[in-house]
Amino acid sequence: MLLDDTFLRKLSNLKMVTRRVRTGQVAGERRSTRRGTSVEFADYRDYTHGDDLRRVDWNIYARLERPYVRLFEEEEDLAVYILLDGSGSMDWGAGEGNKWLCARQLAAALGYITLAGGDHLAVAAIRYPQPVFFGPVRGQGNVLRLFEWLETLKAEGTTDLNAALRACALSGRRAGLAILISDMFSPTGFTDGLTALAASGHEIAIIHVLASDEIDPPLGGDLRLLDVEGGAPQEVTVDAGVLALYRRRLAAWQEEIRALCRARDARYLPVATEVPLERIVLYEMRRTGLVK
Repeated sequence: MLLDDTFLRKLSNLKMVTRRVRTGQVAGERRSTRRGTSVEFADYRDYTHGDDLRRVDWNIYARLERPYVRLFEEEEDLAVYILLDGSGSMDWGAGEGNKWLCARQLAAALGYITLAGGDHLAVAAIRYPQPVFFGPVRGQGNVLRLFEWLETLKAEGTTDLNAALRACALSGRRAGLAILISDMFSPTGFTDGLTALAASGHEIAIIHVLASDEIDPPLGGDLRLLDVEGGAPQEVTVDAGVLALYRRRLAAWQEEIRALCRARDARYLPVATEVPLERIVLYEMRRTGLVK
């Protein structure tokens, strides 16, 4: 199983965080743009014929001799879309340091928090030629189905993040919180897709997963490297200078992604697979403001 019972109990105290007030579809536990009947006061308006007399503020009536009706914020569900990069490059790293294992565990944790909180969940494993979907579903009774689905997924083929993000933006589904879990290796890039997703009204969070040996390669000498998705070979000579240059370029790449996210009011969380899952979810995601 991707997550153990002890960890799941800790997740039960968390909920997904959205920065904007949204209009949901069914009654939930979040503030909506619509006026409803929850206990959170929003505003007053003049009484009109047919209004429920129980909503009249009689204290104001006694002072002003005019009837006013109390309005309340309606509490509704949040739509959470998890976009899980299912391309071949994600299946890298040994044992517990495997990116695909880490990515599915993160998707399972976020999915559990979403469903346990009464929110709406849809998951897409994005890869070429055919993405795979789970949901949309709502309710904690779907947690086991989600875990079983994630456990059977394989990372294979290639991915086009621009196309996948644009497809999500154009899907016609209501705006919500879109979480991309990926190593961000995409030949076509991802900037246009992020822009389309933000323009469609979604809040965006990117969880950038890299294996430890991608962050600090244990390599040296003359090597022939193969692209795990495309298979193209590359002859390289790796020495201390090359490794130092690699680390600088990796840091610059991550900073570029962070800047792209900042410009679109998106959250960015770089993750190394060597970091324990509990620390990522219970500390790093809280610090980033993705959960609370």
